[in-house]
Amino acid sequence: MTTDHLDAQSLVLMERSEQGVLRLTLNNPASRNALSEAMLVSLHAAITEASSDPQVRVIVLAAKGPVFCAGHDLKELTAGRNAADNGRGYFTKMMHLCSTVMQSIVNTPKPVIAEVSGVATAAGCQLVASCDLAWADKVAQFSTPGVNIGLFCSTPMVALSRNLSNKHAMEMLLTGTMISAQRAAEVGLINGVVDSAELTTTTMAMAQQIAAKSSKTLAIGKRAFYEQQPMPLADAYAFASAVMVDNMLIEDAQEGIGAFIDKRIPTWSDQ
Repeated sequence: MTTDHLDAQSLVLMERSEQGVLRLTLNNPASRNALSEAMLVSLHAAITEASSDPQVRVIVLAAKGPVFCAGHDLKELTAGRNAADNGRGYFTKMMHLCSTVMQSIVNTPKPVIAEVSGVATAAGCQLVASCDLAWADKVAQFSTPGVNIGLFCSTPMVALSRNLSNKHAMEMLLTGTMISAQRAAEVGLINGVVDSAELTTTTMAMAQQIAAKSSKTLAIGKRAFYEQQPMPLADAYAFASAVMVDNMLIEDAQEGIGAFIDKRIPTWSDQ
């Protein structure tokens, strides 16, 4: 695995494997990897760059230190109140920026896997929920604690409510209670829980398994998954049927079906 941008000032470290897995690591443990304006800008830039890079097939999102991500930088937000509008303009800017980053994770054609060690709270929990897949170690914990400080986690709610049942999401949002990794797996926030020593091995194995597929097919499937979710049943089937037809016509579908019939390993062109 090769490494880019590993100087101490980098907020998001980038490591690439030969299999096409890009690891993005939040690198500000002193600030609990808070989603400051600079962190959000850096993360968005990294995801945007990866989205158009044909060498990147899967993205793994990890973090350095005992906290995966503590959410927004509340000191930075509070400083915004010094403006004449009491911070409305800055708060609007920051919520838009954070929402843009979360949507970029969903909208990138690359599958994104969260590798969670430690605590993920508020917008940090939102970050996990926004990823396509997520694994955590046994010491990881999750919460949306905004209600405890008079600030309902409304933007984390968007991602949370699209992963959990209404009642499980509302329980987290209304109580602000910290839940264990095991409970997070039970309610659907993450895929599974492993020992800390096995976390990176687990996520990288999953990333490499996915990276071995046709990236064209993965991009078609990921986009279709999120687009059909809000549709009525009949509309979803009509949409998915059209996607299947288009998918059948790409080179990799012809190659993959042919390889299956011939009992050989397919060679993907990503076309």
